[in-house]
Amino acid sequence: MSEQQGNGHREKLNAIRNRHEVYLWRCAFGKILLDALAKICRASTSNGHGTEEGLALAMQLRLRTVVVCVALTSFVLACSSESTSSTPAAAAQQPVVVTPGTVPMPVATARPVPATAMNQNECVPSPSPEEIPPEVARNSSLWPLPNRDYASTRANFDSNISSDTIDRLEAVWTFDLPEKTNWGAAVSNPLVIDGVVYFQDLPSNIFALDFDTGKAIWNHRGEGPSVAPNGLAVGYCKIFAAVSASEFEALDIDTGLTLWTAEIELTDHEGINIQPIVYDGLVYLSTAPRSEKGLYLGDGVGIIYALDQETGDIVWSFNTVDSDDIWGNREVNSGGGAWFPASIDTERGLTYWGVGNPGPWPGTEEFPNGSSRPGPNLYTDSVVALDHKTGELVWFNQVRPHDNFDLDFHVTPILTTERINGQDRDIAIGAGKTGTVHAFDADTGEELWVTAVGIHQNDDLTEVPIGESVVVYPGALGGVETFMAYAEGVVYVPVMNLPTTFTASSKKTESLDGTGILVAIEADTGDILWETEFDDLVVGSATVVNDLVITSVFGGTVYALNRANGEIVWSYQASAGLNAPLAVAGDTIIVPAGIPNRAGNKTRLIALRLAE
Repeated sequence: MSEQQGNGHREKLNAIRNRHEVYLWRCAFGKILLDALAKICRASTSNGHGTEEGLALAMQLRLRTVVVCVALTSFVLACSSESTSSTPAAAAQQPVVVTPGTVPMPVATARPVPATAMNQNECVPSPSPEEIPPEVARNSSLWPLPNRDYASTRANFDSNISSDTIDRLEAVWTFDLPEKTNWGAAVSNPLVIDGVVYFQDLPSNIFALDFDTGKAIWNHRGEGPSVAPNGLAVGYCKIFAAVSASEFEALDIDTGLTLWTAEIELTDHEGINIQPIVYDGLVYLSTAPRSEKGLYLGDGVGIIYALDQETGDIVWSFNTVDSDDIWGNREVNSGGGAWFPASIDTERGLTYWGVGNPGPWPGTEEFPNGSSRPGPNLYTDSVVALDHKTGELVWFNQVRPHDNFDLDFHVTPILTTERINGQDRDIAIGAGKTGTVHAFDADTGEELWVTAVGIHQNDDLTEVPIGESVVVYPGALGGVETFMAYAEGVVYVPVMNLPTTFTASSKKTESLDGTGILVAIEADTGDILWETEFDDLVVGSATVVNDLVITSVFGGTVYALNRANGEIVWSYQASAGLNAPLAVAGDTIIVPAGIPNRAGNKTRLIALRLAE
């Protein structure tokens, strides 16, 4: 981050804090007025009664009382108009290491904020929003999007972190995430914009933290825990995030105030489970067949939505299940949905999505091997390309028809241009729990190459013989689970070798004691350049910074590898297990340690920064 950028960020943060200090002074002065009013009232009842002078004095005191009451009312209204579900003033004064007792978590509100609440120092929305939100455009050197850029490369060359300097990284602040769900405390990617770290934990709480110190600026309480990937997007002076399974909100970027709430109509077996992305005045998100009642229960489908960023109105939707009755058995079947945000081709005007699997998997006693849902079960286990303005399907490519093993093809596709067979081709590179990486033509969806990664065993079966069981690699929690990265013609793929035992009607993942590898693949041919093995699950995505590729494992260790040969050059042990991608901004890495396990139970955000 340049000195000029840093000064601008500090000025913005100081303006926000000054605004909240004015609010506190207003309330304090209101108390002074209240005390004055009490004294006047006492004086009017004890001075000069029954005399001409007393009557005159009483009239003067009553007039003063009216003046004080008017002033008091104006200040009380000023205080109340600034009250919100967020707690900016209290949070801004917290120590660097925030504990459960130091971060007040108020109840969220869905009331719109009046336009008069805007301050001249606050972010001011443009009357005609740009295609690329200003926050994203001016922070392109930091981490303004879930995968840093719209092509989802997860590559940062605007940092001084490299193989020559990474040994100077040290923890400069932590921010505790005390609330947890059954899935831990954190799985989403932090965003870094204008000197602020924005983050949503799994209980759906949203935090704005000072990038330099980790101090809380404001926080906003969610309505309930998320049971799957979540997170937030930033754009047009707003924070966008799901705060419950069915509620999606826009918050004021400076204060955390709720600007609007969109209610997404769902069945009992669906929920919003995604980190959204914002572009061209629209916010893109998806539901999935998952709720607190269970995973892939009947009558649950995944639908992709585009919401108007200004109002929350649904502009378009795309059902990732191509059958109104969910392939003939609505009460049994489910499927589809996007777990991860789209990549967006800003020139073509297309959004590219990876889509999840069908259910039940592998089947039920009544309907073994997915017989309740005959056919390919479109558009599950596919990449789909949708028009970003209308949601019209431009193309799709289904990688795994009639999937019985929960092998989603869900990972966000990477967009790039490669010279393939003597031609420059714009391509989308996708992957999933299939344990395969595919390159598709960005215009047509034609498959150009496919590469298998990790251990494969019995995954080519289309069904399990009745009365038997089979061990399948990759299993329901294996393959490519998290984001890939791309830089200079190479794709970096995190892989988990974890099996699942299937019968025709049931499945069982024995444990999470699997292994992992990080694989480097040539983007023009699909050839594997190198593989580095780990004795733990590689679940923390891949991220490129200069000549390094960084990943993390379930046990809580962050690793940096030489991009040229896969050699491990640095590691850091976090205070808890890792199941979330990290962000690299300037000379800092923000690490969400969100899984209580053998690594420890101190779930928190950790800022690692180059020492001087």
